[in-house]
Amino acid sequence: MPAKQVKKDSLPTEKVATSDVSMEALTSLLESHKVSLSTEFKTVIAAFESKIDLVHATISDHGQRITSLESNADLVDGRVSTLEATCAELAASNAKLRAKTADLEARSRRNNIRIIGLPESIEGPRPTALFSDLLPQLLGDQILPTSPELIRAHRSLAAKPKPGERPRPVIIRFHNFQTKERVIREARKMRADLRYEGKPIAFYEDYIPEVVMQRALYREVMAQLYKLGLRPALQYPAKLMITAENGDKVRLSSVEEAKRYLAAKQRRLILLKWIYSSPPTHNRWIHEILYCVRLERIRFSLRGALSTFHDTLQPFLDHIDTLTIGEEPNT
Repeated sequence: MPAKQVKKDSLPTEKVATSDVSMEALTSLLESHKVSLSTEFKTVIAAFESKIDLVHATISDHGQRITSLESNADLVDGRVSTLEATCAELAASNAKLRAKTADLEARSRRNNIRIIGLPESIEGPRPTALFSDLLPQLLGDQILPTSPELIRAHRSLAAKPKPGERPRPVIIRFHNFQTKERVIREARKMRADLRYEGKPIAFYEDYIPEVVMQRALYREVMAQLYKLGLRPALQYPAKLMITAENGDKVRLSSVEEAKRYLAAKQRRLILLKWIYSSPPTHNRWIHEILYCVRLERIRFSLRGALSTFHDTLQPFLDHIDTLTIGEEPNT
């Protein structure tokens, strides 16, 4: 056989052998990769499972904590409800006790009066005896024929004023309530004539601080009522009685009621002026309008709506400011 023929016949065999080797190598390589990937996957899956177990444990722990918190919240809510009920009961009880205490303190002062304006240090070492002798001199022998019996007399419990400052009030406690009432009643009648060494003095009831503050709230309203020709008077503890010119009486139990009554009276007077008087001049018209605006401001303030008042009427007020207004006419 020729050599060329032998070479041609051996080529396919070599190719087959090489192909077999390549397949075996490829198979071996694939197997090794398979094992490697399988090991890696198992490691990753194991890590995931470990993390998932940890998450499950954390969620379970959180669930237990949330359950515990909900249980504690229910317990706290119950305790808070109990405490709120207890606090409300205590507040109501405290309010009753405060009212009783204030009433007892007020009753303990029923026989007391306060004298304002007496100079410091006139009482000397025996103030009770001095003021007992001084009262008939101040009020007259017709009111107090003899020196009244006093239980106690002293200055109010405050620091002694410096020279030139206002003297402290004198507090006097009478033995007899009727004598004290007579002194207060007559002192009110002689209010303008009560003097000591040429200086005016005044007699007042010895009210507790709470009542004094409540009565002080009526001061501005009473001043306006006096200007309208009415006769307001405060009744104990802090109620307003208004006596009209015809003798009719109106009793008001709060400052808000008094302000509403005042506003209604002022509106009515404005309408009566317009009805029974000649047509208003330009100046009078402007002043009356501004007066109505002030009344509206009081009404809005009572409702807590001053911002609404300014938003509504400010353009009108700005226009009024541009007008020429003379002096307010006498009414």
